[in-house]
Amino acid sequence: MPAADPEPDTELKKSALCLLLCTSLDVQLPDADQYKTLKDVVKATVACLHGAAQSSTHSDEAKHYVSAERLLLQQAQRDSFPEEVKALSSNQPLPPNSRLVSLSPEYDEDTGLIRVGRRLCHAEHIDLNVLHPIVLDTHQQLTKLLIKEYDANLLHPGPERVLVELKRHFWILRGRAAIKKCQLACTDCQKWRAQPKIPMMADLPPARLRLYKPPFSSTEMDCFGPFTVKIGRQTEKRWGIVFKCMTTRCLHLDLLESLDSDAFLMSLRRFIARRGKPFELFSDNGTNFVGGNQEIKEAYEAMAPRLKEQLVEHKISFRFIPPSAPHFGSIREREVKSVKQALK
Repeated sequence: MPAADPEPDTELKKSALCLLLCTSLDVQLPDADQYKTLKDVVKATVACLHGAAQSSTHSDEAKHYVSAERLLLQQAQRDSFPEEVKALSSNQPLPPNSRLVSLSPEYDEDTGLIRVGRRLCHAEHIDLNVLHPIVLDTHQQLTKLLIKEYDANLLHPGPERVLVELKRHFWILRGRAAIKKCQLACTDCQKWRAQPKIPMMADLPPARLRLYKPPFSSTEMDCFGPFTVKIGRQTEKRWGIVFKCMTTRCLHLDLLESLDSDAFLMSLRRFIARRGKPFELFSDNGTNFVGGNQEIKEAYEAMAPRLKEQLVEHKISFRFIPPSAPHFGSIREREVKSVKQALK
């Protein structure tokens, strides 16, 4: 016979589970050292406070960004001035060794921030941030990011310009030194302030250093003109030719009746008769005679073969500078300018 079921114990109490859920009002804000710009820190703070979902309206989103910036500033002041925040929030005097004593700081109960005290409390139509800027410490990472943002928005000006704009909203302790240090590490600031480096000049060519040779051993020559002269009742053209010693800077001037090879060879013979036979002659390849005059260029190209034959007989080396490089003949070009000014 089966045993009967025991009667239920009516006095047995039912068990109940009680839980206590505690929520902290303090929110762990993002670390500013982990971000490169101030905008990234503010965005991370907004996401931390309100989640990753975007607000439905732009006005709510703007309020979230303003509140996030305020929380970051409050955190920066609590980390830099803990005793000052505690004293000012409870209407107590500041410690005698406080760094903010000379600023006569005030505690803004609406924003929970320490501001600079001024004597312009009754000034109207002036923004509160201009009258009482927010105090920030130089060594805070948030302050460094703030300086970087102002420097970038102002297109990397001088430190005084950045300091003036920052003082419209913030008072940074030793702000000028902090801005200079920030701009010293900024690559864009260094690029805009870089000075051109003067290259080292090359060694002088051998033609400039023939110290124990007669004058005009190494000679540069150049033609200039034409000039209009009057012979009797006729008007004719004449050209000038310059022979310049590259070592002693002596100058020899002569007149050319035309631009053919005979006129040039006669001028060269007169030069040799008066100054001696040169060792080498330098010319600008005919393309830059008198600033690239087409008439002189065509005439020189026509007389070049006969000219070389005559120079070989006299054992004179004829050398050309590279085409389209008048700076290689700067010595004679400068003398041509001086002669033209004297003939005006």
